[in-house]
Amino acid sequence: MKRSRDRVEFEATRREIRVQQLSELHLSYEGGACEIPIRPPDISANGMFVNTSTHFPEGAVVNLKFRLTRSNIEVQTRGEVRYCLPGIGIGVEFIGIGPEAKLAIEAELEASSRF
Repeated sequence: MKRSRDRVEFEATRREIRVQQLSELHLSYEGGACEIPIRPPDISANGMFVNTSTHFPEGAVVNLKFRLTRSNIEVQTRGEVRYCLPGIGIGVEFIGIGPEAKLAIEAELEASSRF
């Protein structure tokens, strides 16, 4: 499968390592009632890339709920859309994430990087 040039260029400029370590991810537009169809994302300690064909404007706030695969810890937080690749997905930065959740994500990433 051929990846778009924009996606490849963006991945080369990432500030943090990201891995696919989530299950049961749910995303909804803040203030909206419907859930957005998504596929498993890449996650970092400060945000994630969510594969979705739904368009979100930069700055949109979304509600996220997901379960970390290894620890089985559920995380609920808000995120701000930092960029949108139309038809591919959105880059979301966590906002207001609790320190326990951030530590759990960091532990998950650390455990994943050892394999």
